[in-house]
This record gives sequence, C-alpha cells and structure tokens, in this order.
Amino acid sequence: MRDIAFVFPGQGAQSVGMGREFYELSGDARRVFDKADQVIKGLSDVIFNGPPEKLTLTAFCQPAIFTMSVAALRAFQAHPKFQQVTVRYAAGLSLGEYSALTACGALSFEDTLRLVERRSFFMEGATQLKKGKMAAVIGFDKEKLLEICRRTGTEVANFNTPEQIVITGEAEAVEKASQVIQEQGAKRVIPLDVSGAFHSSLMRPAVSQFEIELKKARFTSPTFPILSNVDAKPSTDPEYIRRNLASQITSSVQWVDSIVCMAKEGVSDFLEVGPGNVLKGLIRKINPELKVHNIRQPQDIEALPY
Repeated sequence: MRDIAFVFPGQGAQSVGMGREFYELSGDARRVFDKADQVIKGLSDVIFNGPPEKLTLTAFCQPAIFTMSVAALRAFQAHPKFQQVTVRYAAGLSLGEYSALTACGALSFEDTLRLVERRSFFMEGATQLKKGKMAAVIGFDKEKLLEICRRTGTEVANFNTPEQIVITGEAEAVEKASQVIQEQGAKRVIPLDVSGAFHSSLMRPAVSQFEIELKKARFTSPTFPILSNVDAKPSTDPEYIRRNLASQITSSVQWVDSIVCMAKEGVSDFLEVGPGNVLKGLIRKINPELKVHNIRQPQDIEALPY
C-alpha cells in the first residue's frame, strides 16, 4: 500500500473535449456526467463540444472542471489500482477544493455541483460591482511584496509557490502595485485574463449570499481530512469545513503551506486528478522531491506505478 494525497485543479485548467474518453470507457465516470446534466442542463455538451468561448464563461467553466475532475476520480476508484493506495488527504486549488470535498465524502456530488454553480454566479455578480484585476508575480521577495500590497491597497490571492504569488484587488491598485514590484526587481509580473479580483475583499458581496447556500447543504464527516485553502490545516469537522468555504471566497489561497503540511505528515505521492497539469508544476517548485502523477485520461490510470 502506498500513502497518497489527492489534489484537484482550479479555474483555467479547462479544455473542450476534456473527459470524453472517461465518459466513453467508464460507466462510473459516465454516471457523473449524466448526474451533472440533471443539475445543469446541457453541461456535458459544452464540456465535450464547446465552443471554447462558452466553456470559459465562469457559469460553465467552474462546474465543468469540477464535473470532469470527479468523473476522473470515480474512474480511478473503480479501477483495481485504487486498492493499492491509502488516501491520506485531499486538497484543491481554489475551485479545486470542491472536488476535494466530494473526494473525501464531506458532500455529495450533486450538492457540491449546486454549490459550485451558485458560487460562480455570486462571484461573477461581485465582479460587476467594481472593476478588479489580478496579476502573477514571479521571482520577488514575499515580505517586500506584502509591504507593497499594504501600501497600494492590493491583496494576495494565491501563494502558489515560493516563487509565484498572485496579487488581486481594484484594477488601478493592481496596476500601481505591479509597476512598483516590477521596478523593484521582480523577474516578471503577468496580468491575468480574469473577469475580476477573485480572493479579495471585493468578493465580499458574494460571501453573504453564498453562506445561505452553504447552510442548505448536507455536510457529513469526511473519510479522510481535507485541507482548506484558507488556513492549510487538515480537518474532518463538517462545520469547520463549511465555515472555511465561505471565507475562501475572500481569503488568500495557502497552496504552498498546504503542500508543505501534507509532506510533513509523510505524504510524498500526489495524484492530480482532473484537467491540465498546473498543480504538478507548482508542487515540484514547492518541493522537487515530491512525486506527482496526473489522471487526465483513462490511460493515465494504467500508467500509474502502483
């Protein structure tokens, strides 16, 4: 038996056609897509056939990535290789935390999909109230960056790696901070193609609306701990998990600390389940000694060294 942790990707990992092979080859995966269509009519068609501009809309993008990730997970769980591993933890990057929720059994797939749909709707609504922006900062001192954020009124959205931190906030403030950071020696500052200032205080209008939806959801004790983006701490307490999901909308994503925590607890094998391989790159930059395998298509399961 090998100890592993599941990790799940966030928004931006989508591509038209993702998960089609799982749908065709795995009955367990097909049932996930069929259930998704009952909650959000026509979602599978957008996932498999696009067009790309429709799939990238937040209303489709977030439910699509979540659905494909869970479909890939169910295909793996039905495979004999799943019997060779012990799952110690689950974590996800921003949106990916919702895939982790379903993976650990804290919430049913259908209930989680409804939350994902509502979350994306409320967050998109918040972006209409004030013009926000985000930028990725590569190769810049963390303490210096935090001080510039304080001075310019910007915030940190993501601690992705020790070398990559994403800033967020009002558009003008992010532009000003980006200029200062660039002038003070950052390797690169990359404006992100997003519709608003996610993981910032500008998202507060979405929180109160989302808390109402969270109260309706039926949380249960997970079968293994989930690490929250908010504090990077593992938990099996349903109420603690529920509260952190509300806070996550405006809080920084503590991805570095999440990976460090799981590694300290003895996990050296990570399975990135879902579209893309962004997390593999991030985890290797956090700790090059950690192993990361991807499950993006059925043949990836066959290739696992278990």
